Amino acid sequence: MARLPNLLTILRILLIPVFVLLFYWGGWERSYGATAVFGLAALTDWADGFLARRYQVVSPFGTFLDPVADKLMVATALILICAAGEMPAILAGILVSIIVGREITVSALREWMAEIGERKKVSVSWLGKFKATFQMLAILFLVYGQPITGLAIRNIGIALLLLAAILTLWSMVDYLRAAWPSLMGRSLEH
Repeated sequence: MARLPNLLTILRILLIPVFVLLFYWGGWERSYGATAVFGLAALTDWADGFLARRYQVVSPFGTFLDPVADKLMVATALILICAAGEMPAILAGILVSIIVGREITVSALREWMAEIGERKKVSVSWLGKFKATFQMLAILFLVYGQPITGLAIRNIGIALLLLAAILTLWSMVDYLRAAWPSLMGRSLEH
C-alpha cells in the first residue's frame, strides 16, 4: 500500500503520450478514448492523494511528483485543445495563458516560500482544489466535444474553462496575498 500512491502518480505521467495519441487519432478514439484516458488521469490524481493521506504514506517523492504530474497532464490537454481549435482562438489563448501562467507562478512561489521556511502559507487550499475540479471537468467536456442528447458539450466545456480561469486568478491572488509579507521581506526581518 505504501507505494500505491506514487505508482498512481507515475501512471498519470505515463498516460500523457497515450492521451496525445488518442486525441490526434480523432474520431471515436478521441471522443471516447482520449476522454477516458484523461478521466482516468483525473481519478488517479484524486486517488493518490486520498490513499497517501488515508494510509499515512505521504512521501517526499510523491509530494514532489504529484503536482508535476497534474500540471503536465493539464497543460498538455489545454495545448491540444487550443491547437485543435476547440474554441475561438483568442478565447483559448487567453484562458490557457491564464491557467498555465498561474501554475508557473504558484509553483515558483511555493518553491521560494519553501526555501525561506514558509511553505505552509501557500499550501494547497480549498480554492485550489475547487479550481482543479473545474479545470478537469472543462477539459473532459472539451476533449469529448460531441453533443449528448442535444446538449452542446463543447459550449459547456468552454463555460467551465472560463469559470476555471476565474477561479485560477482568484486562487493565485489568494496565494500571493498570503505570501505578500514574505515577498516584501517583512517576515525575514524577525
